[in-house]
Amino acid sequence: MVECPACSKQVQSAKINDHLDSGCQTFIVDPSTAPSSSVPPPTQGNGTTSSSQKRPASSFFHTPAAKRQSTPVKSQSPKVNGTGAGAKLNGNLKRSFDEGPGEDSPMHDASRKMDEAPTIEAGPVVKRTKTNRAAPLAERMRPQTLDDVFGQDLVGPHGVLRSLIESNQVPSMILWGASGTGKTTIARCIANMVGSRFVEMNATSSGVAECNKIFNDAANELALTGRKTIIFCDEIHRFSKPQQAVFLKPVEAGTITLVGATTENPSFKILNALLSRCRTFTLQKLTTDDIKRVLSRALQAELTVTSSPASPLLDEELIGYLANFADGDARTALNLLELAMSLAHREGMTKENIKASLTKTLVYDRAGDQHYDTISAFHKSVRGSDPDATLYYLARMLQSGEDPLFIARRMVVIASEDVGLADNSLLSLATSTYTATQQIGMPEARIPLAHCAVALTLAPKSTRAYRGLNNAFAALKEPGVAGLPIPIHLRNAPTRLMRELGYGREYKYNPNYKDGKVKQDYLPDTLLGRTFLEDRDLGTETDPDLVMADA
Repeated sequence: MVECPACSKQVQSAKINDHLDSGCQTFIVDPSTAPSSSVPPPTQGNGTTSSSQKRPASSFFHTPAAKRQSTPVKSQSPKVNGTGAGAKLNGNLKRSFDEGPGEDSPMHDASRKMDEAPTIEAGPVVKRTKTNRAAPLAERMRPQTLDDVFGQDLVGPHGVLRSLIESNQVPSMILWGASGTGKTTIARCIANMVGSRFVEMNATSSGVAECNKIFNDAANELALTGRKTIIFCDEIHRFSKPQQAVFLKPVEAGTITLVGATTENPSFKILNALLSRCRTFTLQKLTTDDIKRVLSRALQAELTVTSSPASPLLDEELIGYLANFADGDARTALNLLELAMSLAHREGMTKENIKASLTKTLVYDRAGDQHYDTISAFHKSVRGSDPDATLYYLARMLQSGEDPLFIARRMVVIASEDVGLADNSLLSLATSTYTATQQIGMPEARIPLAHCAVALTLAPKSTRAYRGLNNAFAALKEPGVAGLPIPIHLRNAPTRLMRELGYGREYKYNPNYKDGKVKQDYLPDTLLGRTFLEDRDLGTETDPDLVMADA
């Protein structure tokens, strides 16, 4: 037995954490701190309790045991170790014998059965043996151990993150990956494996005040029991950067271990100071084979639970079709499988009908990495003179709802950056395409966009002007170059004083001379002889892969 640091009562040593979590109400083993009987004390004639039979002060303010038994315990948010912060895992407040009803109470038998039932230790939540059929298939099939997580080497048998988890040395981390790659699943597996207190929150529904309360609870828990708190914050990029700053102090002090999940690039969406205090783990997009394994396991589990025969429509070919359709998103794949299973048992249903019923928008986020990655691939395809890839990425952006003017603006840049001096007319074509797109809009604007994109792709390329400008910018970074005085004969002389000082006096006006040729310097004296515009249109390196292919 140990003495509770909060209420000074004697408590079972193995149950001290559960005792604290219950508000010092459970697992009390010292009978002197609780009433000796549930029978109310006799009263005097005036209805008051005699002074010799008054209840102890420590129990006077407590809710009677029977009332505590009948009052439902409401779960709180956020979740702590998978349950509400104020609720016990077994659904009731476990009471000591002295607090319970007496032998003559009609609730005695029910209380005795509750006490004889095996106590569930506070800590990571274990999934119930009976599946909650109301939950979607994707939630019911969520892995409970890291062994069941497919496609992520980080938590594989030799993964660096897995070794940290198994050694109970979980660092503050950011899990970055696309939807359906297992960020939430890995976080919950951490909760099942480590002995720390686990709090789950979502940035879309939590605020700074709630975060500060969680931090205070974590500090108290650490001071009283020495147990650390792991906070899983889903969609952490939804917090603004000032809001993210509230995590800095508790993370740096070690009060909490932060596990943040995001689908956005942490370099852009996460506060740099917070990012430096966390390790970033990138979750890979699941392969088609990984999705097939997920679907096969889910299908087998569903058939086992329902004890129903498998439909011949749900064969390997359809599983492969769903895996390809999901585009690396396990959640999407399981949702599609659940829909296919419901359709497969309808009369007259065919595999083609099932496929026709499954629709999915192309994976494309106009505000995220897909936006930048796809336009980058489009630009590089034009630069590489690959018209097929150019049209593919153009169609992909337009089909996904990308702003056509955004694409047209990029082609204006390409016309000067990549085609440049090799064909000056394409800059006019690109600007005309932008105007046409602005005037007629979609869907007709897709035609001039394709016209301009293919013309840019097939045109000769010259980066001469673009490289020359970059060379000039590079020179300006040299010490003293950016502030060199302008040659006096090139200076403007709008006033009498400037003319008297000689501004522009020795300047030779080129149109006054034959062929416009004169002997005259234009660069500052320090830069005389420097050249920025190169003679060649493109580079001089040879691709070794191209040489091998020709051989």
